[in-house]
Amino acid sequence: MFNIYNQVFILGILSLLHAAYSAAQHRAYLRITEQEFDGLPIDIFVQGVISFFVSMFGVLNLAGDFKEVRAIEELESKTWETLHNVPSFYIFNHRGKSLFSENH
Repeated sequence: MFNIYNQVFILGILSLLHAAYSAAQHRAYLRITEQEFDGLPIDIFVQGVISFFVSMFGVLNLAGDFKEVRAIEELESKTWETLHNVPSFYIFNHRGKSLFSENH
């Protein structure tokens, strides 16, 4: 049902949420005992960093193949006229129509 990278990603995110919850509990404990915050304990920090990298590994493998960064590979076969032809910028119903209509 779920592929292995999906499970790795979910495991990483759950572990990252657990590290965040542990950090919040540690801060609450320090406030209750009126101690100064000097940083997170090493186990919470390591769990957060490892969880981040496990989640990143899962996402990168779920994303699929990346496209080539160089645009020349994709644009090589197109002509100059095709590149500047952008139909989404065509506007036929604009206010100039009312300024220059023959009904005035």
